[in-house]
Amino acid sequence: MTALPAASGTLYTLGLGPGDPELLTLKAARILRGAPVFAHFAKRGRDGHARTIAAPHLPPAAEELRFEYPYTTEIPVGDPRYAAGIAGFYEDCAGILAHRLRAGQDVALLCEGDPFFYGSSMYLFDRLRGEFRQEVVPGITAMGGCWARTQTPVVHGDDILTVLPGTLDGARMAERLRGTDAAVIMKVGRNLPKIRAALEEADLTARALYVERGTMAAERIIPLAERDDAPAPYFSLVLVPGRQRVR
Repeated sequence: MTALPAASGTLYTLGLGPGDPELLTLKAARILRGAPVFAHFAKRGRDGHARTIAAPHLPPAAEELRFEYPYTTEIPVGDPRYAAGIAGFYEDCAGILAHRLRAGQDVALLCEGDPFFYGSSMYLFDRLRGEFRQEVVPGITAMGGCWARTQTPVVHGDDILTVLPGTLDGARMAERLRGTDAAVIMKVGRNLPKIRAALEEADLTARALYVERGTMAAERIIPLAERDDAPAPYFSLVLVPGRQRVR
C-alpha cells in the first residue's frame, strides 16, 4: 500500500443529517468550526442544502468551495451524456480538493444525510482515497429523520427492511416490495406514478406514507393515497412501516 504524504491535509467528509440543523452531530460541528476550507455541492442558481444546514457552524474566515452540478434532472440518468458529464464534474471537484490537500490544508466536505448513503461525496472519496488521508463522519439519514417525524415505528422484531431507489424499473420494484416487511423508497421525484403502481401491485398502498422535506421547516407528512402524481421535491421519500405486531 502506498504511503500517504506526511505533509498533506486531511479530507473530512461530514454527514450533516436530514435537514434540521440541530441534528448535526457534535463531532461534525467541531471539525467544521476548525476547518480552513469547506466544500459543498449545490444546484445551479440555488443555495446548497448542505451549506444551509451547516450555516450556524461555518467558520467565517474559511475558504468556501462551491461545486455546482452540471445538471440534476435536466438529462435522464440513463442518457449516456449524463454519465459522461457527471463523471467529468466529479473529476474536476476531486482535482480542486486535491490541490488544497497537497498544500497541507484540511478540507471539510459537506454532505446531506449520511455520506455513504446515496451521497455525492462518496464519488470524491473514491477518487481521493489512495492519495490523501480521509475521515468520514456519519450523519443521520433522511429516512431516519423522516420516520422519527412520522412517529411511526418502521421495523419490529425480525422484520426485513428494504431500501429502494424510485428510479428502479417498476416490475422489479414491485417484486422487491412483495418480498419485504418494511420499505423506504428514495429518489421519488418524477417517479411517483411508478412507485404508486408498484405499491398497489404489492398490496402495500394502505400502509404507505409520503414524507416531504422531513425535519425541515416546510415538512409535509400524509398517506401516500392522498398525494397526487405531480413531481415530488428532491427531499421526499415514501415509507412503508413493517408488520406492526403487538408484543
